[in-house]
Amino acid sequence: MSTPAPRTASVRRATSESTIELELDLDGTGQSTIDTTVPFFDHLLTAFAKHSLTDLTVRATGDTHIDAHHTVEDTAIVLGQAIRQALGDKTGISRYGDALVPLDEALAQAVVDISGRPYLVHAGEPAGYEFHLIGGHFTGSLVRHTFEAIAFHAGLTMHVTLVAGRDPHHIAEAEYKAFARAFRQAKALDPLVSGIPSTKGAL
Repeated sequence: MSTPAPRTASVRRATSESTIELELDLDGTGQSTIDTTVPFFDHLLTAFAKHSLTDLTVRATGDTHIDAHHTVEDTAIVLGQAIRQALGDKTGISRYGDALVPLDEALAQAVVDISGRPYLVHAGEPAGYEFHLIGGHFTGSLVRHTFEAIAFHAGLTMHVTLVAGRDPHHIAEAEYKAFARAFRQAKALDPLVSGIPSTKGAL
């Protein structure tokens, strides 16, 4: 029986606003080294790596003296690109995953389809959440924005719903952990799957 090819990727992206270097291994154990210079985003990406069993290294710098937005968005773009690259032709994957994750009073649900068709449905955050400042200079609006960037560049269909939640930190972390757990299922290699899990023969 042949050994599966490594599902790894290394991506670098540099613009006038940020420089991102990212490496990942989809078949890792959840180890991570994250430094985006945006501490709360580091926290979310560390949770993503841990709960999706993806080894992840991120080094990012950018114009955070203006706003965290550019560095956070560009890191999410590169993460999506790396996921798509590492997935290859998607032979043998489970394709679908879903998770319901609590964090104290917060409860988030995520459903992922590694479909090759980028689509995000994101709902349930309380009114005004997008204006909350979390951990210094990470706004609540960036949660949805990073999911959009990841979904678009990785080719994922994602439904992320906040079922309950009050604390802004808990809401963001529960959503990221739910996404991680759903992605973990979807990217998993399924021994019962022969070839690409699509009637079209491609994802």
